[in-house]
Amino acid sequence: MPEHTFILNGESVTVDIEDDVRLLWVLRDVLGVTGPMYGCGIGVCQACTSHINGKAFNPCSVPVKDLRPTDEVTTIEGLPATVGGGLHPMQEAWLEYDVAQCGYCQPGQIMTAVAKVRQARAEGREISEADLDEIRNVCRCGTYHRIREAIVAGSKKY
Repeated sequence: MPEHTFILNGESVTVDIEDDVRLLWVLRDVLGVTGPMYGCGIGVCQACTSHINGKAFNPCSVPVKDLRPTDEVTTIEGLPATVGGGLHPMQEAWLEYDVAQCGYCQPGQIMTAVAKVRQARAEGREISEADLDEIRNVCRCGTYHRIREAIVAGSKKY
């Protein structure tokens, strides 16, 4: 089988797996990184949202062959950038605003929120209602109001 190398949460990893296997399954089943959740498998629900080179993406839609050795994949486990350390400010806001109910979508929601805040900052502005309207992650429990509040609060902490 072909080998595929990429950077996962700050560490280079190599997997020996077929080219067409979706990255979500590589993360979860091969590497044991279970933060990105399986919801729909076609990039609609966005429960698996992670970051690739700092931008949000859905690993359920990306075959492992599309990754380069220099690609940096960050999952919720690597978000604080200090594995074993404290929580990321967005994670803290999630707790402060009591966002999670079932919790299934929360890793993807948080990863999307962080990417959206980074995007706004790169454009020299704070996150806006229009930015929040662009977020399409599905929450089965319907906590969208608290999600929006937590994103705004979390954006002010970093």
